[in-house]
Amino acid sequence: MHFIKEQIQTIRKNDPALHSILEVFLYPSFRAQIYHKIAKFFYQKKHYFIARYLSERAKRKTGIEIHPGATIGKNLFIDHGTGVIIGETTIIGNNVILFHGVTLGGTGKDKGKRHPTIEDNVYIGCGAKILGNITIGQNVKIGANAVVLKNVEPNTTIVGIPGKETKKN
Repeated sequence: MHFIKEQIQTIRKNDPALHSILEVFLYPSFRAQIYHKIAKFFYQKKHYFIARYLSERAKRKTGIEIHPGATIGKNLFIDHGTGVIIGETTIIGNNVILFHGVTLGGTGKDKGKRHPTIEDNVYIGCGAKILGNITIGQNVKIGANAVVLKNVEPNTTIVGIPGKETKKN
């Protein structure tokens, strides 16, 4: 129940299109995260098939793919959501905003921890790709369609392909 209250507050804070509390239950981000919480439970119990089944079902229903092994902090907000991919070893901190088409993925070259770590208060624009075992520091803003393959220091803005720092926040 606590998660539902947090999500209502997060969506209210981040989406001016919300007109009633009941609408929260229609948001793909909300539904995908509920599925993820349940799938994560089974994943941690090593019931991998059930966990993957639930995550695949969530992907079909919401357009958001969150691997059950991913770790997600509080107040994640995925705006629109279609095409968002969050890989197995991804770690997402608190108060992170993702837009549609974001990939938090691997490069296909690594074993073990192979997906990014996103620290607190990070904003990731639509279509951005953050790949590999890298860390995106606190308070970073990543522009639309940026491709980030290296660690990003806290309090910076990254744009372009490949992603380059444009300014300190």
